[in-house]
Amino acid sequence: MNSPLSTIEIHPTATHRYSIIWLHGLGADGHDFESIVPQLRLKAQSHIHFIFPNAPIQAVTINNGMRMRSWYDILEMTLERKVDIDGIYQSAAAIEVLIEQEIAKGIASENILLAGFSQGGLIALHTGLRYSKKLAGIIALSTYLPTTQSLKTEAAIANQTIPIFMAHGSMDSVVAMQTGKLAFDALKAMQYPINWHQYPMDHSVCMEEVRDIADFIDDIFK
Repeated sequence: MNSPLSTIEIHPTATHRYSIIWLHGLGADGHDFESIVPQLRLKAQSHIHFIFPNAPIQAVTINNGMRMRSWYDILEMTLERKVDIDGIYQSAAAIEVLIEQEIAKGIASENILLAGFSQGGLIALHTGLRYSKKLAGIIALSTYLPTTQSLKTEAAIANQTIPIFMAHGSMDSVVAMQTGKLAFDALKAMQYPINWHQYPMDHSVCMEEVRDIADFIDDIFK
């Protein structure tokens, strides 16, 4: 089955053993995190297939209905951030197709890691925690999770012990850090092995965070 999403890809230079699917934020595209790859300096870098999918182009309510790349519609900018839940599930299904494509190449599901920033981090969390086969880990940056309630009945047994890296900027003016902390607390209460990292920054990524992400991936892809 072919994925409905177009992708930017960095192919392994040695034997393909691992895959990382990395999702961008609202209004960006697959190129957004392409430049992070050389900065990570991962021990297994030459064996990793990096996939950066492009979100579909759709109207975004909070941006006056402007059409842009978005994993789901955001209906209002309150702390609760009302969002299009159906859109989240549709994007998650599209990411599952990308995972299945890697498995079809002979990559074990437990060697596939999901990562994402902002909207992309939400989709990485939502998808990974519900995916029926064991995955390597989840990296969720500057994000939140409005689907924790449904997770109580939809969580996949295969991913109940998945390592999760959550990070947020303490001065985030787009996704308030407390919304990210609420998601972290909810997942922690559900016994997920999740770690919280915060950095003195706005809605972005900093070098200290990149190093911490690299340590997390190195620990998983030994």
